Amino acid sequence: MSERVILVGVETDENNYNYLESMHELAGLTKTAHGEIVFSLTQKRPKVDRQTIIGKGKLEELAQLVDAHEAELVIFNHALTPRQSQTIEAQVGVPVIDRIQLILDIFASRARSKEGKLQVELAQLDYLLPRLVGQGQSLSRLGGGIGTRGPGETKLETDRRHIRQRISAIKKEVKEVEAHRERSRQKRQQSSIFQMGLIGYTNAGKSTILNLLTNADTYSEDQLFATLDPLTKRWHLPQGMETTITDTVGFIQDLPTQLVDAFQSTLEESRGMDLLLHIVDASAEDRQQQEKTVIDLLKELKMDDIPMLTIYNKADRIDEFSFTPTLFPNILISAKTIKGKELLADAIKREVMNLLEPYLLTLGADEGRALSELKRETLVLSETFNEEKEQYIVRGFAKKKLLWIRRMEDELDS
Repeated sequence: MSERVILVGVETDENNYNYLESMHELAGLTKTAHGEIVFSLTQKRPKVDRQTIIGKGKLEELAQLVDAHEAELVIFNHALTPRQSQTIEAQVGVPVIDRIQLILDIFASRARSKEGKLQVELAQLDYLLPRLVGQGQSLSRLGGGIGTRGPGETKLETDRRHIRQRISAIKKEVKEVEAHRERSRQKRQQSSIFQMGLIGYTNAGKSTILNLLTNADTYSEDQLFATLDPLTKRWHLPQGMETTITDTVGFIQDLPTQLVDAFQSTLEESRGMDLLLHIVDASAEDRQQQEKTVIDLLKELKMDDIPMLTIYNKADRIDEFSFTPTLFPNILISAKTIKGKELLADAIKREVMNLLEPYLLTLGADEGRALSELKRETLVLSETFNEEKEQYIVRGFAKKKLLWIRRMEDELDS
């Protein structure tokens, strides 16, 4: 069942550079949360009203629109203080939430892993705690619509002390889960496998790319935040080299600080990667703003030093000849085509070669097992057999710390 929703946004001197894109994104978020948008109310003013975001006249208009369209919910494209949401709600007569609560709600419905669910609940409780006073009518509908999924009725109807106890308990549990994840991450980092992380703006096509390369059969819909929990899959380059690809949560403009903190560990899945695959929707109207959001968040997470290949996706929706990329190195593809898969594999191979050490090795005819290991652990470019010496001569690229590089150095020394 979808709820009838009115969206509200104010264009100010501060946000006019991305106001339209932000409102368009709010509409996408609302649809993802299964809301039916019946009206969008906008206003232009130098800055938002301190008490009600929109002016007094607009607030009266909003109340009339709620009645006229039989709206059940109002969503503001601005962070609301507890006082503001109470004041507006009293005037319009239906529940009022903001962009942050909407995103938290989507995260709550998308979380699948234990850690994901804990992180969402923690973020929601932190956000809702100061808003419990005077919630009255809203509390009675918790668990029953947009902005109310996640913690549920019983947890929020208890007093602040119980909620604080719950927050403490979740934080303790999250630490334990994070410690386990960190151990798994360190184990992976010590392995010889080349690791790649998929990052990008939400709905850019990360899950589609993962499915294209690995046949992972992950959820990939034209929705915001279709993927929430990190997923790691193995992928063999056409040359045979084994790698892993990890899909992560999508980035978004003005990501609530509660979520940057709560999902730090989820995004950190990509911190130990050898290469980041930055997926960009080439057809997005605000593409450069989306790119900036991702790059800024990478800096915030201290991940901007990791090598990155930008994959401009959805080439089928644009004129390829007039497209001008802004990030380098890059590749322009459509993840929906076989050609796209070939172009992408080739671009990844080039980047892998840039990051690894070249080697030239000789293996005896009796070292068949070592040869198959070499093909799996490194990027083999050529392999010839010298019948006279009964040796394989192999050229390729490998991680610096691998024993193959040491073996080559020993061969050169001897």
